[in-house]
Amino acid sequence: MTPTTMDRSLTDADPRYRDTVIQMLRSQAWRELSAAQLFGHGLQFVTDLRTLKFISKHVQEEVEHYAIIAELYRTHVGESVDAWVSSKLATRPIPWADSFLELGIAQWLYDRGGFWQLREYENSSWAPYRDVIARIVEQEAGHQFHGQNIAVPLIRREKDREKVQRIFNAWLKQGLICLGRPYSDGNRYAIAVGLKKRDSAECIKDYVKDILPAVRESGLRLPPREQLGVDLPDDIEWPID
Repeated sequence: MTPTTMDRSLTDADPRYRDTVIQMLRSQAWRELSAAQLFGHGLQFVTDLRTLKFISKHVQEEVEHYAIIAELYRTHVGESVDAWVSSKLATRPIPWADSFLELGIAQWLYDRGGFWQLREYENSSWAPYRDVIARIVEQEAGHQFHGQNIAVPLIRREKDREKVQRIFNAWLKQGLICLGRPYSDGNRYAIAVGLKKRDSAECIKDYVKDILPAVRESGLRLPPREQLGVDLPDDIEWPID
């Protein structure tokens, strides 16, 4: 199958192509609104003005991204995505952060997972989504580093190592979930028609390599992979420090 670029309408698209785009839009809308709710809830733990401004802006950007995806869905699918996202959030809500430490870890790992996931669609064969992703990626750049810069010093100062490792493991799982299931049939189809660049397996590998230096700097470790409860590539480098 040779990837081709679709400029606008999904009306004349192959049914599977159209269904795949719809699922991509729904999943993206859910992630954007989940992030807005997560970081909005976490504002209660922020005590310094600089961080308050940054995370407040982050929340607003996530809401704007949700609105962009929702408008794309309404324009090209012909209905609102709100009901689907509300139902998904009701059955699969994002966990809340319970402290400033956990908020930083969430922003570091969950946001970074979302960022790596988005980059797989930068050259998407469906032009409207490709154009939107370029705008979102540009705005998202730097968020995860802010979270890392919050999290790493706090992790190093935390005396309860079991607690901080448990929080890290939980948000590592959420970050990995953002990247999708490796080697799935849906992955193969989306790559074949040019909707995404690579299999989720390759994205997962890059994500883990990306976070590993800060994991080690924090004095943490990657947990045994079977404890995470997510599918990982068989050939991933998974050091247990």
